[in-house]
Amino acid sequence: MYEYLQNIKQRYGIIGNDIKLNRALDKAVRVAPTDITVLVSGESGVGKETIPKIIHQNSHRKHGAYFAVNCGAIPEGTIDSELFGHEKGAFTGATSTRKGYFEVADGGTLFLDEIGELPLTTQVRLLRVLENGEFIKVGSSKVQKTDVRIVAATNKNLVEMIDKGKFREDLFYRLNTVDINLPPLRERKGDIHLLFRKFASDFAQKYGMPGIRLTPDAVSILESYDWPGNIRQLRNVTEQISILEEKRQIDGYTLQKYLPDYKAYLPSIVRSESSNFDYNKDREMLYKLILDLKNEIDEVKKKIAHVNPTLMPQQAVEPHRYLDNPNVGDVEIIYPDSNYQMSSEPLVGTNVIDVSEHQEESLSLQDREKELIRKALEKYHGKRKKAAEELGISERTLYRKIKQYNL
Repeated sequence: MYEYLQNIKQRYGIIGNDIKLNRALDKAVRVAPTDITVLVSGESGVGKETIPKIIHQNSHRKHGAYFAVNCGAIPEGTIDSELFGHEKGAFTGATSTRKGYFEVADGGTLFLDEIGELPLTTQVRLLRVLENGEFIKVGSSKVQKTDVRIVAATNKNLVEMIDKGKFREDLFYRLNTVDINLPPLRERKGDIHLLFRKFASDFAQKYGMPGIRLTPDAVSILESYDWPGNIRQLRNVTEQISILEEKRQIDGYTLQKYLPDYKAYLPSIVRSESSNFDYNKDREMLYKLILDLKNEIDEVKKKIAHVNPTLMPQQAVEPHRYLDNPNVGDVEIIYPDSNYQMSSEPLVGTNVIDVSEHQEESLSLQDREKELIRKALEKYHGKRKKAAEELGISERTLYRKIKQYNL
């Protein structure tokens, strides 16, 4: 069966070895010789339109007609006419009798894409066809018979639509005799680079230019991206890079420019040379930076109190006062007053700590961020995923900051 699946993939241009993909293809091949109604489910862009072709061309109906109908692209007022046909004069503009898809596809296969977009009235008509093969043209009272294999597809949760009264439960069970689910691209990590290379090769041939290749860091980003548009989105990104980039070897920084949400992963501690802060993205990290800074100041305070007990805790804490405001941006650091003086009496057997040395330590948020990232990477022996979880940021954000700080 594995060799047969490889032949199917080659015939229909399917790339990938993911076990979920193989299971879906195997199921399609097994149900093809029957007349069982099939429901293909999966997110937009996963390639659901390929499954009905496999079913049709491996069935006894392969010499019959095959029609693919996008139910979401047909206006609600004309969907019944498109599917079931109409009689002359049935409505304004019906100047002649017209056959619908169920009539012209008799003996073949009808693929109803985006089945969840069908109006409830049309769902009733479709249910009748599925139950006994009968339909009535719009404007007619004559019952007609048809022998059509139905394969439907949806990217919506039909069970939720049933609960909301937008999809008929009896129609769902009639369509869902066999369910074939195609996995999203993010669940096929091992196939993503294979698909990219195939698309890159196709576009190089199409546009007459050398093919693009990815550096290891770019491959890592490619495989960790969610790909909400699935295969369709990956193909579009590959085409854009093939056309717009002059260099043929693409690194991670260049690749991220073509991912729709790449701006969300750019460093957000400092957004511009004018130091305009945007705390929305890395607010959690800023909290940690401030807390860590406060802990260091507390340590200095304890050392001062140990060296010279005459210094009151209030005096030690006064030089560094924080405003307890939920907005991270409302942090105020007040440095020691110029009139503030320590006791001039000598201390026997102790080392006097110069507060000014601690004040000279960098209080830059960037420096503190760099130090936190370095500590997290050391703690988890360079494993970015674990370090990112510890810091409370995404792995992509961590990658960008590692490159920014040359860690």
